[in-house]
Order: sequence, then C-alpha cells, then structure tokens
Amino acid sequence: MAATAEGVSAAQREGLGRDDAMVETAEEATEPAEADITELCQDMFSKMATYLTGELTATSEDYKLLENMNKLTSLKYLEMKDIAVNISRNLKDLNQKYAALQPYLDQITLIEEQVSALEQAAYKLDAYSKKLD
Repeated sequence: MAATAEGVSAAQREGLGRDDAMVETAEEATEPAEADITELCQDMFSKMATYLTGELTATSEDYKLLENMNKLTSLKYLEMKDIAVNISRNLKDLNQKYAALQPYLDQITLIEEQVSALEQAAYKLDAYSKKLD
C-alpha cells in the first residue's frame, strides 16, 4: 500500500470518510432557564397541595361520617337500654302480681281437687244407687 504525504493511505481516508458519516454530532445539554424551573416547581407544589387537600378533605369527611354513625348507634343503644329497663320493671311487676295471686291459685287448685273427689263420689253413689234398683 502506498502512503500519502500525511502517512494515511487512500483506503484509510476512504474508511475515515465513512465513519464520519456514521458519527452523530452531539448537542450541548442546556439547562432550562431558572424562571422555567421555578414556575414548574410552583405548579408541582400547587398541584400537590390541591391533591393533599382533597385527600385530607375526604379523610375528614370519612371521620365525620363515622362520628355521626357512632352518635346514632349510641342513641340506639340508649333506646334499647330504656326498653330493657322497662321490660325488667314490667317483669318484676308481673312477678309481684303472680306472687300476690299465688295463694288464690293454690285455693283454686285445692277446690278443683275437692270437686274432682266429689265428682268421683257422685259417680260411685250413682253407680251404687243403680245397683240398688
């Protein structure tokens, strides 16, 4: 191979020419202007504040709902307690009335037994009188 004055052969120059076409030129990365960054940051913080405000509002509403449900449940339990107290009081009254009626019920049972015995005696007497006839 013959070398040129510069020491690079024609074939090598040709190869370098092809490599140059393949190389992309780099552009210098430039920072956005300071005002753009500030504006973007303010926009981001504004949107984050809006998002967080919405989340906190939703959470606050959930807690208010739970508080209202707890109040209603508490009122229902108070109503149920009042009903239970009334039932207990009425049951005690009924037990007292039953205790007061117990002697009379015992007398009724005794009279019923005596009537049953008299009825049996009447049947026997009737049977005996039929035998006599």
